[in-house]
Amino acid sequence: MEERNVLFGKYEMGRFLGKGTFAKVYYGKEIDTGESVAIKVINKEQVKKKEGMMEQIKREISVMRIVRHPNVVELKEVLATKTKIFFVMEYVKGGELFAKVAKGKLKEDSARKYFQQLISAVDFCHSRGVSHRDLKPENLLLDENENLKVSDFGLSALPEQLRNDGLLHTQCGTPAYVAPEVLRRKGYDGAKADTWSCGVVLYVLLAGFLPFQDENLMKMYSKIFKAEYEFPPWFSFDSKRLISKLLVTDPDRRISIPAIMRVPWFRKGFPIKETVIHNDQTQLDADKVKAEIEEIEEEPDTPKFFNAFEFISSMSSGFDLSSLFENKRKVGSMFTSRCTAKAIVSKIEAVAKGLSYKVCKVKDFKVKMEGKLEGRKGKLAVVAEVFEVAPEVAIVEFSKSSGDTLEYAMFCEHDVRPALKDIVWTWQGDTICDAN
Repeated sequence: MEERNVLFGKYEMGRFLGKGTFAKVYYGKEIDTGESVAIKVINKEQVKKKEGMMEQIKREISVMRIVRHPNVVELKEVLATKTKIFFVMEYVKGGELFAKVAKGKLKEDSARKYFQQLISAVDFCHSRGVSHRDLKPENLLLDENENLKVSDFGLSALPEQLRNDGLLHTQCGTPAYVAPEVLRRKGYDGAKADTWSCGVVLYVLLAGFLPFQDENLMKMYSKIFKAEYEFPPWFSFDSKRLISKLLVTDPDRRISIPAIMRVPWFRKGFPIKETVIHNDQTQLDADKVKAEIEEIEEEPDTPKFFNAFEFISSMSSGFDLSSLFENKRKVGSMFTSRCTAKAIVSKIEAVAKGLSYKVCKVKDFKVKMEGKLEGRKGKLAVVAEVFEVAPEVAIVEFSKSSGDTLEYAMFCEHDVRPALKDIVWTWQGDTICDAN
């Protein structure tokens, strides 16, 4: 290795930390700030050979781009060359929770603290439409302050993976931690499956070993299907009661995360204040990420398919004026429509002209428009882009390319909303953001 291996002039790559099937992870430092990072290096040629692997990588980027929570490993940036993809992530130096459990069972208060942080992170993921599907101590890291960080979203399920029955059908995860309905291959609710895995994790933290284990895999599956396990004598009554509600084979009878958070055993020492979500720290540009990891396609005849997870991402991280006006609702800059993409584009063009906006360019189902009047920061320029979610559903996203943010807010709220009401199905924030 070179004495000083610098990546894109921004990060100095250091020692090798570990590797997976398709990736190697190195310690790194951001040159300007000196901040420690972990750099996951993926070889493009290798992943292209493996069917579905590039989709899995794109999925992980999409998930980590929106799931920003103190107990989730932060994805800071995605960089790419022709041959490699680089995930620049938060460096979590405390190692895996697995290493701590491998030394023996934890005291109840320690196990409870990690479980509280795990449930907080998983609850946040679920609120964003994401189920992790591979929760286990090996994917739970600890920082220097002994705080838990959920990692490895490669197997995460996004909303577009749901079939028409609203269930997931991909078998994945680590057998000992996997819910019985996942093993049965009949379709499952990803959030409920995660809850089962959280129950197994809690058992492992308190016991120091797995609730379901057998050298014969089929025998282990049989135990999981029956929820056949025993409590060690040192488990407290309240912890046994909670685990008994978590490890329930019928997902419809399994305790929900909101109910877990009301359990007295769980609430002991649990922070009352709301968890601070770091949405504003690093907002990755989805188009840039796509451009780096996908080949350039020819100009389409139909609008590009809008990944349903990106839809939820945009819906949740959309434009927020809370820093200017407390207690004001979010201003929506995105809506769903049941009209065709061409009809939507025509309508937006007509509305733009009616509002005395100059339509600068129409291409790839993207309309660029510019106001005639000089604002606080020059002329307001806005882009409206249409994405296809399903044959009968389109997403329309507005974004500011130049001008003043407050003027853009007024444009969205007072000009665009009323003018487009006849083609709008749902505006961002009106119903979608309230759905858990």
